[in-house]
Amino acid sequence: MTSSPDTADTAHTADPADPADPADPADAVGVAGRLAEVRSRISAAGGDLEKVRIVAVTKGLGAAAARAACSAGLLDLGENYAGELLAKAAELASPEAGSSEDRPSGAGPRWHYLGGVQRNKVARLAPHVALWQGVDRAEEGESIARHAPGAAVLVEVDTTGLAGRGGVPLDGVASLVDRLRSLDLDVRGLMTVAPHVGLDRNATARAFADVGQLVAELGLDEASMGMSDDFELAVAEGSTMVRIGRALFGPRPAAARVSQ
Repeated sequence: MTSSPDTADTAHTADPADPADPADPADAVGVAGRLAEVRSRISAAGGDLEKVRIVAVTKGLGAAAARAACSAGLLDLGENYAGELLAKAAELASPEAGSSEDRPSGAGPRWHYLGGVQRNKVARLAPHVALWQGVDRAEEGESIARHAPGAAVLVEVDTTGLAGRGGVPLDGVASLVDRLRSLDLDVRGLMTVAPHVGLDRNATARAFADVGQLVAELGLDEASMGMSDDFELAVAEGSTMVRIGRALFGPRPAAARVSQ
């Protein structure tokens, strides 16, 4: 999957350094206010707030942004890069991270890995990842099954046809789902990054509709569709999970990329 402002970047790139938190993303009150607006937009698009999960994408932001999301009640956190996820998971789990009394039932975050599954990093990620959202090859599933038996996964669907994008074409999804199930993985559903809404709104809506229909045909539960620019379209087409970064935290700072 190619990079976008908010979500799964499945290009196999090096992890960026953990940048200093800008003030806004670390402001729990500000995040809570923007979360209320996102929820209002989901409802206006016809979504049921009890059924549409919001994944706060903290890619490119520091651990303070992840803490702010948790304080606002957003425990589903999405990361694209192994190094960032591991660093933030360790910091939020440490005693120095502060009290969890402001979280529902004192719960910790549920980490969603949104990036391309690099098999040499699966072993380190496996203890922390609650949902692998970018699986698009059987070999990736084999590695996840080896290090995290029974893990929950989503199959990434390519709805753009663009070179360099991750994901399985629509006509290849069913066979990959079957293969992952044969590995005893818990295939929860499908994930996609649609064509950019600014280029063709109708194409974006069609992409979401196609994936939503395939989720239903395969008897799956989850459709991870929609980001800050297009989540209302995704919700209207049956999304059960939206991956939101900029609409919660504001623009990400430029960050130098270094090898992990």
